[in-house]
Amino acid sequence: MGHIEATRELTAGPGDLWATVADPQTWDKWFTVHDKWLDEPPSTLTAGVKLSAKIVMLGMANKIDWTVEEVEAPGRLVLSGTGMAGVKARFTFTIEPAGNGSRFTVAGDFEGALVKGALAKAVEKDGVKQLDKSLDALDALARASA
Repeated sequence: MGHIEATRELTAGPGDLWATVADPQTWDKWFTVHDKWLDEPPSTLTAGVKLSAKIVMLGMANKIDWTVEEVEAPGRLVLSGTGMAGVKARFTFTIEPAGNGSRFTVAGDFEGALVKGALAKAVEKDGVKQLDKSLDALDALARASA
C-alpha cells in the first residue's frame, strides 16, 4: 500500500476552503491528480454519492469510480474509489481553523496489484509533488472565491 500526505497552513478561512473542496466543479482547478469528471457530478456532495473521474499520476491516466464516504461540513471529506486494474484509493481532506486562516490536510492511500515495490515508491514521490501543487492552487482559488 502507498501513502501520501500533506498538511499546510493556508490563508483562506475554513468556510472558503470548504466551499471549494466540497464543490466538485472546482476540482480540475486545484486538485492536480484530478483530470476531469466522466459523468456530471452533483452540485452538493453527500455520503453515498458516486462520482466517476479520470485521474493522472506519473503521467498515466486511470478511470476511478469514487464513493463519498463522509461529509462533515466544514471540516472533513472522505472519498474511496476503485480504478482500472483493481487500483483502490482513499483520500481524506481535513480543514481546521488556524489563526486567520486554516490548517488543511490531505491524505491518500492506494493499493493494487500494479502499485507495489518501486512503482509504489514512484507513485508516492509523484503524489507528494502533486499534493504540494494542489495546496498552492487550492489556497489561491479559495481566496479568490471569498
